Amino acid sequence: MALKKFNPVTPGTRFLVGNAYKEITKTTPEKSLLAPKSSSGGRNHTGKMTVRNIGGGHKRRYRIIDFKRNKHGIPATVNAIEYDPNRSAFIALLFYADGEKRYILAPEGLQVGAKVISGKDVLPEVGNALFLDHIPLGTVIHNVELSPGKGGQLARSAGAAVQLAAKEGKYAIVKLPSGETRMVLKTCLATIGTVSNSDHSLQVFGKAGRRRWLGRRPRVRGVAMNPVDHPMGGGEGKSSGGQPRSRKGLYSKGLKTRNKKKYSNRLIISKKAKRK
Repeated sequence: MALKKFNPVTPGTRFLVGNAYKEITKTTPEKSLLAPKSSSGGRNHTGKMTVRNIGGGHKRRYRIIDFKRNKHGIPATVNAIEYDPNRSAFIALLFYADGEKRYILAPEGLQVGAKVISGKDVLPEVGNALFLDHIPLGTVIHNVELSPGKGGQLARSAGAAVQLAAKEGKYAIVKLPSGETRMVLKTCLATIGTVSNSDHSLQVFGKAGRRRWLGRRPRVRGVAMNPVDHPMGGGEGKSSGGQPRSRKGLYSKGLKTRNKKKYSNRLIISKKAKRK
């Protein structure tokens, strides 16, 4: 991916760092793989706002992505690399040999015209989907399943990747982007490579209006509120606000929220690294 800096011909472009979209080869989506996508504006079924700072934004249509990669043994050709407004990664349009079309997450380095396939006896090349049992140790993978046949759940955002560290019994040990190491059944599927658009997090929006296009409304800091509105509000001048916490009083830094009895705790070997 390449970033693009703009000349400051307007105030909104002075600090703007955008995506050059050099990898994109097609601008119009495949109509047969589109679905309607409604926006809630942060309101529930009664019309009451339950989530703040959401609303507006450009109208979107959902792209149906194949996270399962369950067409085993049928080769497909990459027809196009496209932009997806619903996710940070780019998507690839596949034309299968039997005539079916599907979208998948585009890995880094996947080119138009490349051949991809999923199944057992498949080479571990970029874009191919294999069972963890058949992937060599040390391979970088993404779109990893947690339950066989459910579809990929791990490493799906831009630039994300998981490393296959070891295999023990019926489990494979993978290292996640967060630093966490956990066990996953070897019968789960994963795709070879790193998710595309790795420089997504380096973009600079340049103006508040670009956030509004994405459906994000202005957010007021807690320290700028009155004590009646937020636990961190009030005080003379610019007060720090004390211990960072949410509007409901829950600590926002360091408070453990994971259920101690969660079923998957037994599969986690080492937790993610703590922030310093």
